[in-house]
Amino acid sequence: MHFTKMHGAGNDYIYVNCFGGEPADPSALAVRLSDRHKGIGADGLVLICKSGVADAKMRMFNADGSEGKMCGNAIRCVGKYLYDRGMTEKRDLSIETLSGVKQLRLFVEEGKVTSARVDMGAAVFDPARIPVLLPGSAVIGERVHIAGGVHTITCVSMGNPHCVVFEDPDEVDLEKLGPLFETDPIFPERVNTEFVKVVGRNVLKMRVWERGSGETMACGTGACAAVAAAVARGMFARGEDVKVLLRGGELIINVGETVYMTGEAVEVFEGEI
Repeated sequence: MHFTKMHGAGNDYIYVNCFGGEPADPSALAVRLSDRHKGIGADGLVLICKSGVADAKMRMFNADGSEGKMCGNAIRCVGKYLYDRGMTEKRDLSIETLSGVKQLRLFVEEGKVTSARVDMGAAVFDPARIPVLLPGSAVIGERVHIAGGVHTITCVSMGNPHCVVFEDPDEVDLEKLGPLFETDPIFPERVNTEFVKVVGRNVLKMRVWERGSGETMACGTGACAAVAAAVARGMFARGEDVKVLLRGGELIINVGETVYMTGEAVEVFEGEI
């Protein structure tokens, strides 16, 4: 099987062209290939497939084999893959995902895509749609008993569930707290957890624990959720660019009626396995 290793802000995936057909068991394949010691090594597996409603379809599987609805860093790399290999000449692309069709704008230098902007859709705060089993019309800055303690959380969906915690990411024990948040009973579909801190005007620092993958170098939907949570709590103005500093790089997030994410798309290597 031919594959391409790509990353966006260090959030790395194995990409496979499936226009000719998909593997029989992508979940098992994701587990085997994502192993960083016995496989290729990645945060997961991305299948680039034909679509009847968009320019292409993205299927994303986490390192534990679970299928994710959306990945902001991966979808930028899908756009790069399609353009750089001449599978499309368009710089405005539509990509089908399990959380709907997303629109991409590709930024090209010397014939290659270097970065992309993604229309991630609107941030959703309705607990039933996230889902989070807490009362009220939204969970914004609420103190709750969770993960063996009391934390102030903001819950938001960017096509997948997120719990944003405004605690210094450099101080938290992420290896301990991450799994406890992910599997807490108030999140029936598990949750991605972002620990964030405002470190400057329109600058946010973040670490993320992704459901199914553990800590990753970056999370696109998580960065969007973090900025949306900060806007909802009055920390940033709506409609302004916010720089999110992640372990693997930077993303620019703009939260208005919809959420736009801009970041790099990098090809690392190709191979066969």
